[in-house]
Amino acid sequence: MKTVTNMFILNLAIADELFTLVLPINIADYLLLQWPFGEFMCKLIISIDQYNTFSSIYFLTVMSIDRYLVVVATVKSKKVSYRTYRAAKIVSLGVWTFVTIIILPFTIFAKLHDEHGSLRCVFVFPNPEELWWQMSRIYTLVMGFAIPVSTICILYTTMLYKLRHIRLHSNAKALDKAKKKVTFMVLVILAVCLFCWTPFHLSTVVALTTDIPQTPVVIGISFFITSLSYANSCLNPFLYAFLDDNFRKSLRKLLECRTSS
Repeated sequence: MKTVTNMFILNLAIADELFTLVLPINIADYLLLQWPFGEFMCKLIISIDQYNTFSSIYFLTVMSIDRYLVVVATVKSKKVSYRTYRAAKIVSLGVWTFVTIIILPFTIFAKLHDEHGSLRCVFVFPNPEELWWQMSRIYTLVMGFAIPVSTICILYTTMLYKLRHIRLHSNAKALDKAKKKVTFMVLVILAVCLFCWTPFHLSTVVALTTDIPQTPVVIGISFFITSLSYANSCLNPFLYAFLDDNFRKSLRKLLECRTSS
């Protein structure tokens, strides 16, 4: 179905599944303890990894804006004439372009670096390296978490307030049912997003404010936090699909047809 929501879900799924492209190479890099794929692949893999970090959360933000506009239009009994499939394509292209600009510094600083005789694919910052490293972490924290998550929270809070306002002036069962569905979806999506990404960005704050020795326990926790952030990429497509009534109905019909055949 060519709908605005499905267009955003498609782009969200693409954004979330980008991590599958880099995961095998990252595993090989970890096991080999060196980077054997050359500098071009180093820049490419880091760029794809950063796309995964930023594009997913920004498509969640765009979908939040879209749902907010629909609710506002419902409250005012108006039709969102500019909410078309073509407009969704243009907005999606705009998101990818915006994310490309955001990750450009990471692509530039991604280089091969000799560490104890082994080439590693890392960020090589100019002097003072420590300051540049701190700025890169703050940049990721602000652009990849603080701004989009704050926007999502504000939009959904306002949206729920408006739905509550409708209920106060109308006892329509359909509106009450719609409110409960939106409330449930908001809680699930935000809970999963924050559960998966908050530890990652909190670790950034900890790394910026404290000097923690790299013990095996700390390294293990770091790997777990990174894996948890990747897990969000696996969950988002399923959340948006199975929380959608049309998808569940279509899946039920498909299963019934296969059973009958």
